[in-house]
Amino acid sequence: MAVIELTCISCPLGCPLRVETDESGGVVSVSGNTCKRGEAYGRKEVTAPTRTVTSTVRLEGGAAPVVSVRTRTDIPKDKIFPVMEEIRKAVAKAPVKIGDVIVANIAGTGVDLIATHT
Repeated sequence: MAVIELTCISCPLGCPLRVETDESGGVVSVSGNTCKRGEAYGRKEVTAPTRTVTSTVRLEGGAAPVVSVRTRTDIPKDKIFPVMEEIRKAVAKAPVKIGDVIVANIAGTGVDLIATHT
């Protein structure tokens, strides 16, 4: 059995979590959380961690040289580098509105890259 210590990021409290796993990596218990979101975060972070990626994409024909972007939802943590590689290659054309899809299904994640600024 292994014990993994994490800091919960589900809310501003930042509870110290202790996640106990069995030999196969399955979660046995989560402790230290003060709400159900903390338990869910601990289980997910140990078994299938995900992140939201934020960055900028080059913008052609706009007032600014870049537009800020993010993944619409979180993606598997191991897909961050492939997503960033696609972001580096992407170019958006002005005008761009908040929520516009800049890259659909980025890096095969099933998640769109969207603009977060106009």
